[in-house]
Parts: sequence; structure tokens; C-alpha cells
Amino acid sequence: MKKIKTINSVGHIISHDITEIVPGKFKGRAFKKGHIIKKEDIDKLLNLGKEHIYIFELGKDELHENDAALILGEIGCGKNVSLSEEVKEGKVNFYASKDGLLKVNKEKLFELNMLGEISFATLPENIPVKKGDLIGGARVIPLVIDKKKMEMARELSMDKIINIKEFRKMKTGIITTGSEVYNNRIADKFGPIVREKIKEYNCEIISQIIVPDDSEKIKEAIEAHIKNGAEMVICTGGMSVDPDDLTPSSIIAVGGELVSYGSPVLPGSMFLLSYLKDTVIMGLPGCVMYSKKTVFDLILPRIIAGERLNKEDIMRYGHGGLCQNCSECRYPNCSFGK
Repeated sequence: MKKIKTINSVGHIISHDITEIVPGKFKGRAFKKGHIIKKEDIDKLLNLGKEHIYIFELGKDELHENDAALILGEIGCGKNVSLSEEVKEGKVNFYASKDGLLKVNKEKLFELNMLGEISFATLPENIPVKKGDLIGGARVIPLVIDKKKMEMARELSMDKIINIKEFRKMKTGIITTGSEVYNNRIADKFGPIVREKIKEYNCEIISQIIVPDDSEKIKEAIEAHIKNGAEMVICTGGMSVDPDDLTPSSIIAVGGELVSYGSPVLPGSMFLLSYLKDTVIMGLPGCVMYSKKTVFDLILPRIIAGERLNKEDIMRYGHGGLCQNCSECRYPNCSFGK
């Protein structure tokens, strides 16, 4: 690289983006790569601490940071993911192009960063994202990088690093268990909360059935929902280990595959997940009624994104499965479920 004094740089072409930082107010590009330096630029460059400008010519085996960032964009940009319109300061950003569940190929991401001189960061996977959300960013560390390294990066990541699974509009049936609700002794406070969470994902609620603490009635209600086309059945109430809490045993009696009764998530340890062929059946513990976020908020988006979870998926939530019950809930921008 050729080093020249800034005061003598008029007419030279800036070979990389130059960043300006105003503490607490601004961080961004002051001069763009390719800008031809004018006389009026000199003072600003000096104010940015640039007493010298470096001019270089790329060797045949080298790539500029912006070109390398475009390769990282190609590697990372999977289904329902879009790239920033241009590379800025050697970095490319990834955005959700649809509402959905964020999926990250974590092993490939790790291997890519382990190549060295590459910085590729994403949000944690399995969180719901909205169209337009920033979900990742990537750049190379040096101004110039060896072409062979970027070829290695391409070969390493045949599968895209970031994908978004689009949410489905699942037909949902709700079952509320409890003789006190069935006999109108108290109002149903569980149903409205579940309805609100389901509607966040634009799912259709076909009906809600209220039943007493009766195993046969609970089983009949589940079967009725399935007969009416429910793709997801959500049971509330009667989920603890008390002798008169019959919801778990009733769900099991319907048949199918019991994935797990119990989860390493607090709140949400008494959660149940089961499948009857392609119908998802969930038993929600009472914490869903009063806690802002629970195991239900971790599992629901994955179900609606079309994932079929197994016991290992549930048990992996133990690490990060403790909600801190913040006074102002910031989920998913917190440690819960990560």
C-alpha cells in the first residue's frame, strides 16, 4: 500500500469506506469507497484523524473487504432472508423478508468464523421475527483478504447460514378444563390469554370447549376438535400432579405419541406435548395464565412454523430456560429460551 499525506491526496480515490463517530449520536460512513478526494474534503478527513491516506492495488490473489462481504452475503442469505441494498463499511446485513421462525445453521456458522478474519453474527435461532427485522451481519476483518480463504468459506457453507420458516395459519381448538369454570362458579381467564397468543400468529380458532374434571369428557373434547379439522389442540387447566387434575392422563388416553410431560423451563415445568398423527396436542400449565412469558411462548412459534419437536428439543431448553420475570418484558431480546 502507498502512504500519502492527506493534504496531498486531492484527486486520489478512496479505496475503503471511512467511518465517522460522534459519541452518543452517530456512527456511520463519512466517505464511501471510490470517492475521489476533493479539496473541500481535506479538513474533514483531518478532523477524522486521517493524516495519511493509503492507496493500494489489489493483487490477483486478494479481495477487497466489500467484495468479500458480498460473498458472505451469498453464503448467509437463505429462504425468506434478504440482504442490505449495499455494502457499508465492509459489512453486509441480513433482514427477514417474511414473518417467521429464525433458523441458524449454528455449526456451519461456528466453522465459518473459525476460518479466521471473518466476523459473522446472528440473532439466536428459534425466535419469532417480523418482516424487516435485522437478523444478522457479516464482514471480513482486514481491508484485504486472501481469495483462497473466501473460496474455503464458500465450500464450507453449501447450506445457507440463515433461513426463516414461514408461519402457517393452523386451525386451533381450545379445551378449558375445570369444574369450577364448567359450573360457572368462576369466569374463564385462561381461554382469553391463549386466544390472544394464538392470534399473534394469525391462526384460526375453530372453537373452545369447556369441560369438567372428567377424563372421558376431556378425551371426547379432544377428539371432537380433531374431527372438526383442528391441526393444533390446546388444553388448559388440570395439568398438575394433584389426583383430581386429569388433563395429562386424558391426553395420553387419546393415543398417539407422547413427546414429553414436563419441561426444564421455569415457568412451564408441567407442560405437555403430544402428537396424534399430524395433530399437535399441548397441555398448558397454570403459569401461562399469569406469567408474561412461559414455555408456551418458546414452543408455540416452532409448532406454527411446521417443526415436529422431539424430547431432545424440549430438554435442550434447560440451558436458558429460566425466565427472570423482568418488570418490563423484553422477550425475545433476553436470555429466556436461548
